[in-house]
Amino acid sequence: MALSAAAPQQALAQQLAAAGNDAALPEVVVTAGSDQQTPTEKTGSYTVRKSNAATRMDMSLRETPQSVSVVTRAKMDDFKLDNVDQVLAGTTGVTVEKVETNRTYYTARGFDITNFQFDGVGIPLTFGLQNGDLDTAMYDRVEVVRGANGLTSSTGNPSATVNFVRKRPTYDFQASTGISYGSWNTRRIDADVSGALNDAKTVAARVVVAHEDGDSYLDRYQPAKNIFYGVIEANLSNDTLLTLGYSYQKNDGKGAIWGALPLHYTDGSPTRYGVGASTSANWSSWNSEEQRAFAELNHRFGNDWQWKTTLSQNKLSTDGKLFYVYGTPDRVTGAGLFSYPSLYSSDNKQTVIDSYVNGKYSLGGRRHDLTVGASWSRSTLDDISHYGRGIGTPLTAAGAFDGSYPEPGFDASIDGSSYTDKRKTLYGATRLNLADNLKLLLGANYTDASTTGIAYGVSHQTSASSTTPYAGLVYDLNRNISAYVSYTEIFNPQYQTDITGATLKPVEGKSYELGLKTEFFNRKLNASAAVFRVEQSNSAEQAGYIGAKAYYRGIEAHPEGLELELSGELATGLQGSLGYTVMTIKDQDGNSVRNYVPKQTLRAAANYQVPQLEQLKIGASVNWQGNTSRTDVLTGTQTVTTVQQGYALLNLMARYDISKQLSVIANLNNVTNKKYISSLYASQGYYGAPINGSVAINWKY
Repeated sequence: MALSAAAPQQALAQQLAAAGNDAALPEVVVTAGSDQQTPTEKTGSYTVRKSNAATRMDMSLRETPQSVSVVTRAKMDDFKLDNVDQVLAGTTGVTVEKVETNRTYYTARGFDITNFQFDGVGIPLTFGLQNGDLDTAMYDRVEVVRGANGLTSSTGNPSATVNFVRKRPTYDFQASTGISYGSWNTRRIDADVSGALNDAKTVAARVVVAHEDGDSYLDRYQPAKNIFYGVIEANLSNDTLLTLGYSYQKNDGKGAIWGALPLHYTDGSPTRYGVGASTSANWSSWNSEEQRAFAELNHRFGNDWQWKTTLSQNKLSTDGKLFYVYGTPDRVTGAGLFSYPSLYSSDNKQTVIDSYVNGKYSLGGRRHDLTVGASWSRSTLDDISHYGRGIGTPLTAAGAFDGSYPEPGFDASIDGSSYTDKRKTLYGATRLNLADNLKLLLGANYTDASTTGIAYGVSHQTSASSTTPYAGLVYDLNRNISAYVSYTEIFNPQYQTDITGATLKPVEGKSYELGLKTEFFNRKLNASAAVFRVEQSNSAEQAGYIGAKAYYRGIEAHPEGLELELSGELATGLQGSLGYTVMTIKDQDGNSVRNYVPKQTLRAAANYQVPQLEQLKIGASVNWQGNTSRTDVLTGTQTVTTVQQGYALLNLMARYDISKQLSVIANLNNVTNKKYISSLYASQGYYGAPINGSVAINWKY
C-alpha cells in the first residue's frame, strides 16, 4: 500500500473538480513506497515486479545480483499452501526436513536456513528450526533469497533468508471467507476483512483469522491451530505512515511424535513400517504458541529519501508431554527399543529494533542508491525438562508403536537452559550507476554477537564479531537480459554444542555467485540461471546423541552447483513456476558430506485458465528430489547406511468460479500415493503423507 496514498489522491480530485468538468484529466499513477511493495493478492501472478529482500533497495529481480524466489498469494491460494512447510517444499533450492511432527528444519544449498524475517526484520531461529505448523493466512507472499545475505539478516548464512511479507490494510473495503474439508476429517475456516476506518481514508485496518483441526494419517496424531492477525495503518501526514500490528498462532498437537521411527534393524537391514506408524503415546502432546507484535514508522523526505524504523516484540513458547523411543530393534523379536518420557516447556522472548535510511544521491552526473542502517536484538531462552520415571524401560515390539506406554510421573530429574543472546549490527550498501547498462552494488555489515547463560549444565558463554563485505555487479546485455556476479563473506555464530557441551565457534567462509537473469512481458515473466560456490569452515554437522540430546562437530564444507528458475506468465492464461537445482557438497578431503540433503531437486507448478470455459482453472505441481542417504554407527565401528530413493510428489488442483464472489477449489496431493521417508536429517524418521485431498468454498465481497 502506498504511503499516505489516500490523502494526496483526494487533494488531486478536489483540484480537478475546482478546475471544472472540461479540465483535461492527467494520468494518475499511484506507486508504493520504496519499502512497501505492491501486494500480490489481486494480481493472480506467480512472480513480482520488484523486491527489496536482498538489499533493502527497491529493485526488480533482474537488477538483484543474487538468486531470489517469490511464492505469491496466487500460488498459495491455487494449491492450498496453508503452511510454511508446503510453501517452502515447492520453492527452488529449498528442502523441508520434517524430523518430527511439530519440529522442522529447512535447508538450501546444503545448509540449514536459520534466518527468518517478517517484513524484512528478524533474528536467527534459536535452535535453527521451526516449532509448530506456521500458517500462511496472514502473508501476502514469501520471499527466499538464496546464498549468504548478511546485508539484511545480520549474519551471512550461506543457505538462504526467508522473508514473510505480511498482508497490509486496503483503503477500499474488502472481505473474504472460506471453508474447506479434507482427508482425515481436516476442517478449516478463514476470514479476512480490510478497509478504511475514517471518511478521509487516512486510517485503515485489516483482520485475518483462521482455525483448522482434524485427525491425521499418523496414528493418534490430532493437530489443531488458531490464527489471529490484526494490523492498522495511520497516515500521520502526507509523508509519514505509522503501522501497528499483532499476530497470534496457537498449535495443539495431541499425539505428536518426538523423535521418530528407527531407520534400521540390528542386522543393518532397513525397517519398513506402515505409513501411519508412530512412536507417540496415547497421552503425548506438543503445543506451541507464537505472538508477534510490531510497530513501524516510515517517513519520506524530499528527493527520494525515506527513513524506516521497526520495533518487534516476539514471544515463542512450547510445552508438551513427550515420549521418545530410542534404540535399534531386532528384526525377528523387535527387542532393543527403550522408553524416554519427558515433560518439556520453553519460552523464547525476542526484542528487535531496526532503523535505516535509503534514497538516491548524485555523483559524477548520475543518480545512485544508498542504504545505511543499524539493528539491535535481544533474545532470552528459558526451557526446562522434567524427566519421567522409567527412562530406559525396554519396550515390546508392539508397545513401542501402539501408544500403550503408561503416562509416568515426571519427577525423575530436572534440567534445562537459561541464556541470553544479544546482537548489534551496522550495515550499509550503495548501488553505483556506472553506466546505463552497468550497476555495481557495494556493501558491508558489522555484527557483534554475544551469548551468556547455562544450557543443560554447560556454560553458554560466547562472544564474536566480524565485518562481512558484499559486492555485486550487474551488466545489461540487452533490454531483456542481464549478467551478474556477486561475492560475500560468511560469518554465522552457532548455537550447536560438541560432545563436551562447548558451543561451536562461528562459521566463516566465502560465497560466490555468477548468473544470467531475464524478464519479459513487462516483468510478468522472470527467469534466471546461476552457478554458486561456497567455501566454509566449522559448519555444524550432527555427530551423535547423548540420550535424546544431539551433539555436533565442525566440518569444512564446500557446496557448488547450478540453479535454474522460471516464474510468472508463461502464456495468456497460463501462470507457472519452475526451478531446478543440482549441486555437490564436499569436505576438505573431497568426500561427499551432508548426504541427507538432496543434491538434485525440481520444483514445478502451473495453472491454466481454460479459454473455452473462463470460470475454470486447472493446475498441477510436481516436487521431485534425487537420492538421499544417512550413515549411522550400528555397533562399535560398524556402520549402516539408510537410502531414500529419489521420488516425485504430484499434486492437482481445479477451481471453478460460480460467480464473481463465489468459487469452489478442489486439491489432490500425492496423487500417485508415493511412500517415502520425510527426512533423513536425523537418525530417525517417519513417512510423508499418502494421497489426500480437500474441497474448499470461498466467498469474497
